[in-house]
Amino acid sequence: MRHHLSEKSSGFIWRVMGITLWAFGVTACSSEPVSEKIQAQVIENEMKLMLDAWYPRVIDEEYGGYISSFSHDWEMTGTQEKMIVTQARHLWSLSKVMTLYPDNPDYPEYAIHGFEFLKNYMWDEEYGGFYQMVTREGEPMRDTYFGENYAKTLYGNSFAIYGLAAHFGASGNQESLDLAKQAFDWLEENSHDKEYGGYFQPLARDGTPTTEGYTKDYNSGIHILEALTELYTVWPDDLVRERLEEMFHAVRDTMVSEQGYLKLYFAEDWTHLSYQDSTEEVIRENLGRDHVTPGHDIETSFLLLEAAHTLGMENDPQTEKIAKLLTDHTLAIGWDSETGGFYNTGYYFPGDDGLTITDDGKTWWAQAEGLNTLLIMADMHPDDPNHYLDKFEQQWEYINEHLIDHEHGGWYDSGLDKDPESVDSRKSQIWKGNYHTLRAMMGVLKRLEAQG
Repeated sequence: MRHHLSEKSSGFIWRVMGITLWAFGVTACSSEPVSEKIQAQVIENEMKLMLDAWYPRVIDEEYGGYISSFSHDWEMTGTQEKMIVTQARHLWSLSKVMTLYPDNPDYPEYAIHGFEFLKNYMWDEEYGGFYQMVTREGEPMRDTYFGENYAKTLYGNSFAIYGLAAHFGASGNQESLDLAKQAFDWLEENSHDKEYGGYFQPLARDGTPTTEGYTKDYNSGIHILEALTELYTVWPDDLVRERLEEMFHAVRDTMVSEQGYLKLYFAEDWTHLSYQDSTEEVIRENLGRDHVTPGHDIETSFLLLEAAHTLGMENDPQTEKIAKLLTDHTLAIGWDSETGGFYNTGYYFPGDDGLTITDDGKTWWAQAEGLNTLLIMADMHPDDPNHYLDKFEQQWEYINEHLIDHEHGGWYDSGLDKDPESVDSRKSQIWKGNYHTLRAMMGVLKRLEAQG
């Protein structure tokens, strides 16, 4: 059954569950607003609890790299295949906390442990590029998600660059930067589209772009943007800047629709591949390839601002306009104004007045990215009628109540208000690490501390 959403105003007093606040002497569910200083302490305390849940538990002492899959109560489960995305995200996370907590001797050790696995087992010495999937022991394997032996992707290699560049930035390990450069060069030779710009996503083992599924897409697009931003920060190479600018404009000026949401899939020449002109039956059959994704939209708002900053385009009016448009559209159509949280997907069905929510679940990563962007918008537009700060506070309460597992540690897959069965979901799997949550909490912590 369809239900249409409209923005509702919400006067909100910050309430946080007592389990998080007791350490600071604050009573549970206080009716008084919590000071910015305490907010920062609460966020940092929860971030440290999250880090303690993950590390050193995921360190694979037997085979190297990071163990992929854990049950809801952090018991190892499954055959533990390793995907480049998850492995590289752990490297990125550990590199960032190395800088945040330089007196902790463990994080550098955990990070170099992951780097060695990427270098020795996930990089293809024969053809170049990073394998998408390997066994726990490090043997290349069939990736059932992309459906090709030894498949490689722009998405996976982007995260490898992202993690390696961050590791060099935190540790000065030259091998990490050298490997990031090799991956960039490999994508330049194979994945980069010399005619229309941008990058092809699905790649064969030798780097040849394949025709399976789609050619260019929003998800690999925003994450190569993210990776190039990180790489250019530590290696200000002219070609890296050129590709960063190219992807920045592709995302900002081509992928974002006039209404303020990301178009998802594209042909080589950036023609948008949509089912908008089809029957509702055909549209519903293809919702996986054509929908509105509030989590990615609000994440892209942040990624565009971050890239603009790295390119020296602070306060660029067009970028700020698009970032705000992405956020405002998300709040208008994908935000649960009663409880908080961002819905998973929706669609503008032809003939309807508004967007129909097609999946009202609230996946963990979207809630984290939304939290971060809402506070950025509150800083940039403190008097905006969207009341970003109120929504930021409501979003943190939602996360604290419906996503954080205060018994076992870590975050559930999905908000318990919509998916109560998520209480038994895996805390970790190849598509669920901690980079979204950690990045969001680090960003929020930095802003709150600056305000304090």
